[in-house]
Amino acid sequence: MTEYEFGGPVGVVFMMLFLPATILGLFTFCDDKTAGCPNYVALPDFGKHSYFSVEANLVLIGWMVFLMFLWAVIPGAWADGVKLPTGGRLKYKLNGFSSGCITTICLIAGHLSGIFDLVWIYDNYLQLASAAILLSTLMSIMLYISARLKYSIPSGYLAGPGSTGIAIYDFFMGHELNPRIGDLDLKQFCELRPGLIGWAVINASCALKQYRETGMVTNAMWLVNIFQLIYVVDALWFEKAILTTMDITTDGFGFMLVFGDLAWVPFTYSLQARYLATFKQSEQLSVQMVLFIVAVKMVGMAIFRGANSQKNKFRTDPMDPSVRHLKTIPTERGTRLLISGWWGIARHINYFGDWVMAWAWCLPCGFDHIIPYFYAIYFGGLLVHREMRDEHNCKNKYGKDWDKYCSIVKWRIIPFLY
Repeated sequence: MTEYEFGGPVGVVFMMLFLPATILGLFTFCDDKTAGCPNYVALPDFGKHSYFSVEANLVLIGWMVFLMFLWAVIPGAWADGVKLPTGGRLKYKLNGFSSGCITTICLIAGHLSGIFDLVWIYDNYLQLASAAILLSTLMSIMLYISARLKYSIPSGYLAGPGSTGIAIYDFFMGHELNPRIGDLDLKQFCELRPGLIGWAVINASCALKQYRETGMVTNAMWLVNIFQLIYVVDALWFEKAILTTMDITTDGFGFMLVFGDLAWVPFTYSLQARYLATFKQSEQLSVQMVLFIVAVKMVGMAIFRGANSQKNKFRTDPMDPSVRHLKTIPTERGTRLLISGWWGIARHINYFGDWVMAWAWCLPCGFDHIIPYFYAIYFGGLLVHREMRDEHNCKNKYGKDWDKYCSIVKWRIIPFLY
């Protein structure tokens, strides 16, 4: 019997309509051209905005081409991915951090020399978001058609979740596991480059907008930009770590990931910076509040990076001095499961750290409105759903060994609570 996620075919149709509308709705509900950011629940007025611009679409395409060019020309180490069901391993070029650094230099140079104005991004936020939605939709269609036409794809290169035979569901989940253009793995590229780096660029544009309007950048804006930039830099620096994540190893590259990478991440995760640039242009946080928020961020980052680094090191080199002392239990598959260290505290302790950081990103916006907290609320739900997917997959993978593991490591995400 076929097992479905996200409510099956009907659920994914709803998500493909609802998620793009959410991006546009968050902007139109809370902006400076209509009713501001009202302290009541109301439907956004979609009719007062222009959504499409040729310029925004060309800028987005240029952004993608520029980053692909950097991937091709910047030297980088090559790493093996996890073993495929066919027995082979794919090679991945790792130059995300170098690409991010060169992109930053180019953007600063271009802005200071007057070649372009980074504030344009803030001023054309909605048009760029619409362009990202359009691009991710078209790209998903092309990927699905391409996968269906590749009759010779070995079964090991097809994504199990996106191979149900129901077209709309497979389109959403992704039919092909690792679509590539030559050596360029499109899933790995989109996971870390256009959307993630673009998110940091949007944040910088919001800070520049605030400075242009007020002659200052508030400490709240600095916190949001620095915290989220740290997150982006961390992901690029530890690029190799994503090769063992479910996104790369299990999920196909369909609408779910394409839209998430290109549209959802840059245009919902930048909500706090846009809110501060629009509605908190000159309000400063107290020293006590700044210190509290920094402490929250540091705790979350320590858990998130500590847990992920420990897991990745154990998977790649279990005899490394940093992990060889950790307790494990053997499985019938011949592998071992960690039951001490970070992974002895909770089965998905990295999700807890990620969620703590989410609150640190939202707190600088104050408590005047719930809109800036959309990310923390949504992300909590996402992590619970992701944990449920992980649990289901691990149960199928490890069988009774997973039951034994769960009896030892009892907490799912939040120790002593969940």
